[in-house]
Amino acid sequence: MREKYTEQKLVKAVKKAGGITMKLISPGFAGMPDRLVVLPMGRIAFVEVKAPGLKPRPLQVKRHELLRRLGCRVYVLDDEEEIPRLLAAITRGGDAT
Repeated sequence: MREKYTEQKLVKAVKKAGGITMKLISPGFAGMPDRLVVLPMGRIAFVEVKAPGLKPRPLQVKRHELLRRLGCRVYVLDDEEEIPRLLAAITRGGDAT
């Protein structure tokens, strides 16, 4: 399964949950997560979407760490089956695990 497929599933699930998800493109600041997810009640998180089994590149890991130090929630999604748990974690403001 490809990353694009998982990303499309995420977009549909967020919409169904009453939220929006924006594709992030940040020229001059590489390594940012793929999506910004905004759910009802002001729940916001960054999501890095990867193909199954793949991990973020070192620069992406550094950006994730930076965002977390700034108080942001950052998740890595590599399995469409994890989308419900991911959305639940964003909704309650916690970890996806």
